[in-house]
Amino acid sequence: MLVLGLMSGTSADGIDAALVRITGAPPRLRARLKGFHSHPYPPQVREAILRIANVAATTTGEISQLNFLLGEFFARAAMAACRKLRVPLRQVSLIGSHGQTVFHQGSPGEFLGHARVASTLQIGEPAVIAERTGIPVIADFRPADMAAGGQGAPLVPFVDFLLYRHGRFGRIALNVGGIANLTVLPAKARPSELFAFDTGPGNMVIDALARHFTGGRESCDRDARWARRGVLLPDLLARLLRDSYFARPAPKSCGREQYGDEYVRTILEWSSRNRARPEDLLHTATVLTAVSIVDAIRRFVLPRASVQQLIVAGGGARNPLLMAQLDAGLRGAAGNGQRIELVPASGLGVPENAKEAFAFAVLAYESFHRRPANLPSATGARHPATLGKLARPFSRKRAG
Repeated sequence: MLVLGLMSGTSADGIDAALVRITGAPPRLRARLKGFHSHPYPPQVREAILRIANVAATTTGEISQLNFLLGEFFARAAMAACRKLRVPLRQVSLIGSHGQTVFHQGSPGEFLGHARVASTLQIGEPAVIAERTGIPVIADFRPADMAAGGQGAPLVPFVDFLLYRHGRFGRIALNVGGIANLTVLPAKARPSELFAFDTGPGNMVIDALARHFTGGRESCDRDARWARRGVLLPDLLARLLRDSYFARPAPKSCGREQYGDEYVRTILEWSSRNRARPEDLLHTATVLTAVSIVDAIRRFVLPRASVQQLIVAGGGARNPLLMAQLDAGLRGAAGNGQRIELVPASGLGVPENAKEAFAFAVLAYESFHRRPANLPSATGARHPATLGKLARPFSRKRAG
């Protein structure tokens, strides 16, 4: 099948589309990236997503409207990707759409004084995507895992196993998007031997500070231009690292609920009291991401698995300060004088910015064939689950 994966992450920069040729079934499933396209959101749409995802006051009507509007944008991204890659829509068999996360609480919490509830919400109406493109759409991947007692995240480890399992090397697949998450693949690992979790903030805090200090003109600290002019604020870093999430054992997941606007406000309040410079705040936020990742690897990974390579994907892979901090933090971590080698995901077949969209193409393919595609060892689910829900178009005559 030729499958188009659509993904918009917690940074809400836009919609990534990966066209993937997939054949076979596990353990002989083969997936090859045919092309990639990124479709940005208009500024006012991104602003609305971030406002709602940061738990600002809203209405059910606004969420409903945004759900359908994003369905239109996901459909446009799919069609734009096919035009760019010169592939007629009619040749695409299936779309896998992760949607846009606006809420995720992986661990149960008390709700309405009755039961402990975990929940997640991704919007971007799949029926709209199917109608506009004429292609069946699998979407809403996370709830099935959560219904089985899992965190609903991370789901990408299923694809990390296909891409990165190695007979001699132990590997960590790290994705630094808005949130940073990793998958641990011991050498010769079976699927049940993988484990994975979110380490904490990835680009989310850095991006929010960049938007704040540029009045919204910049959505990120591109190439760490601000952060590299700054210096570390040790007192602030120590305070941020006391966050209880970092010490919590896996499986665990996090999002804007922990590291969104409210978290950034505490940093800005500290900055105001201590007269910190913007570039120093950005430098410290970048180090926070690196140190929390390194700490998670040292604390939770290396006692359980021998690791020789760290494969890095996501927007953070293009941040030179973050990568340098990761490299420095992991020197000697493997023990016996061995070094954990940092490897860009592009060196292993899928570009850093395409990996998550690629993954949801593969997950959709598995769901379409009614095969489970979560890894309970990664999410904490009680059993494997078939992910996603299918939206079928009325007719494919319009596709093309």
